[in-house]
Amino acid sequence: MADRAVYLVDGVRTPFLKAKNEPGPFRASDLATRALQMLLMRQRLDPAVLDEVILGCAAPRADEVNIGRVVALRAGCGRKVPGWTVMRNCASGMQAIDSAAAQILSGRADLIAAGGVDALSHAPVLFSDAFVRFLGRFASAKTPAQKWAALRSLRVRDLKPVIGLMKGLTDPVVKQLMGQTAETLATRFAITREEMDAFAVESHRRAAAAQEAGHFAHEMSPLFDASGRLYAHDDGVRPDSSMEKLAKLKPFFDRYGRVTPGNSSQITDGATFLLIASEDAVKRHHLEPVARLVDSQWAGLDPAQMGLGPVHAATPLLQRAGWTLDDVDFWEINEAFAAQVLACLKAWESDDYCRSELGLPKALGPIDRSRLNVDSGAIALGHPVGASGARIVWHLVEVLQRHNAKRGIAAICIGGGLGGAMRIERL
Repeated sequence: MADRAVYLVDGVRTPFLKAKNEPGPFRASDLATRALQMLLMRQRLDPAVLDEVILGCAAPRADEVNIGRVVALRAGCGRKVPGWTVMRNCASGMQAIDSAAAQILSGRADLIAAGGVDALSHAPVLFSDAFVRFLGRFASAKTPAQKWAALRSLRVRDLKPVIGLMKGLTDPVVKQLMGQTAETLATRFAITREEMDAFAVESHRRAAAAQEAGHFAHEMSPLFDASGRLYAHDDGVRPDSSMEKLAKLKPFFDRYGRVTPGNSSQITDGATFLLIASEDAVKRHHLEPVARLVDSQWAGLDPAQMGLGPVHAATPLLQRAGWTLDDVDFWEINEAFAAQVLACLKAWESDDYCRSELGLPKALGPIDRSRLNVDSGAIALGHPVGASGARIVWHLVEVLQRHNAKRGIAAICIGGGLGGAMRIERL
């Protein structure tokens, strides 16, 4: 990444809170503001010294459209610190980090807070187009007779609500829900229901073990709601998850399929922020960076097989570094679906896929599972879409520190047929 270095100084996230069929206790701006305030307090930085605040968000509320600016102001950065929002679906938080890196590499900024947020429990329930047209006719009617005629045109089916989240999780080009794309990958790579469920059980086991060992303690900032209730942990983790329990769940996206709510990521609210600095900012503010963002890559692929995005984005990083898969000390691959992560692993192990899709002479080989998502992933922790890309980048740094390791790659699949990956080196 050019001559100027991009340093990762610190990172903070909120607990990831599972959506429970009603709006959660925190709006997206509440979550992101808390994460940013705690990040700056930990570094003893005046919020006004930031050059920019960049926030990824896939589903901001209508009253929080440029949520990056909203959060910058609420966090006390003042009027002069620009705040802006980026959106790349599941990688919005990773895009915010990449945008911050680009600003620093160009010399236009030295100290940026970048991250991601989504409060998916607040995703809107919408009116149908037919009902909106009725409202227009009724509002424009001038006489009682015209209003009565408008009312008579209304049909019961027009009142059916439109679930905004389901719309957002449906690819508009291939007309498939994200879970249906995971079913496609399960079929392509012959991934069984048992393999998916076993992956999900292990995700919950690793998450519970990480919570017990305090592996999330440094990165997490607890929350209090308006009534004083404490939220100190990711609340979607199920330590008692088992193959027997998951086997009872029915496929959700295809009645004859294999992808269930149990082997899919959870719909969640949460935020993550990182402090990203140039070498000049490190010296000026007496910061102690712990890692460096060395390289990043974005890739495009068939939207119907978007789950393979990590393969297409991470492989060029390996090639530019001259690395094999084994040269990476630790991996974070976002767990959108168990089938999706397993498909990525199988793709790298496939001579046919590596030749036909990646232009390689042969398969890259297997990834040691003990070095992949060592503290679990989105199946157990949850997937607040805009925040996940930032979470996996910072948690990778935490893992490298804990294991006294140096090299890591964080990668994510992205709705719309995209992949994103970042290469991190611990200092």
